Amino acid sequence: MATANGEQQTRHQEIGHKSLLQSDVLYQYILETSVYPKEPEPMKELRDITAKHPWNIMTTSADEGQFLNMLIKLINAKKTMEIGVYTGYSLLATALALPDDGKILAMDINRENYVLGLPVIEKAGVAHKIDFREGPAMPVLDELVEDVSNHGSFDFIFVDADKDNYLNYHKRLIELVKVGGVVGYDNTLWNGSVVAPADAPMRKYVRYYRDFVLEFNKAIADDPRVEICQLPVGDGITLCRRIK
Repeated sequence: MATANGEQQTRHQEIGHKSLLQSDVLYQYILETSVYPKEPEPMKELRDITAKHPWNIMTTSADEGQFLNMLIKLINAKKTMEIGVYTGYSLLATALALPDDGKILAMDINRENYVLGLPVIEKAGVAHKIDFREGPAMPVLDELVEDVSNHGSFDFIFVDADKDNYLNYHKRLIELVKVGGVVGYDNTLWNGSVVAPADAPMRKYVRYYRDFVLEFNKAIADDPRVEICQLPVGDGITLCRRIK
């Protein structure tokens, strides 16, 4: 990629990168200066393994993994949930940040992908924190909501799953996260398509989920039960802090 003055730029090397930064060189600077030098060795190993997987675009980027790890520590989370695991990069970021007796309820429809990263998670000594459930998350959430003892019991929840169900997830998760707790929804800027004209060229999957993301973003902004912060990290992450 050439700059205006004819100099060559080097494209970033981050697999699964969805950064909305217009400059690849700037993004690579962030990775090399602030992210990679501080990345725990198990996360680097899992990132390298995931890079070889044919669906690696689904992974959480390294800068977002760093952000999640820091966030968990800042809010002193102990009981968490993750919907959408893939090979477990974001899951590992969370597990490493939790105290030794911390817990993560993790759900994904594909155990095979999770098993790919499990040896790294085990080697990192954090597998005991994870309760992995294979299958759709909705039935598990409904079961949790039915038991009032689960209401307000989660400190942090991260959602990186089917965008057409984000509102359905939110309806249930707002009951499960504690007042003052945080729910993070990934991909809320959806490849930048949220500001693209409806007839703009898009990949099929981007176009399919675009309207669901737009609907979710509007609904969450109008929800009086949460205060929100949408960040251009990765593909956009919206943090919802429950206030009532």
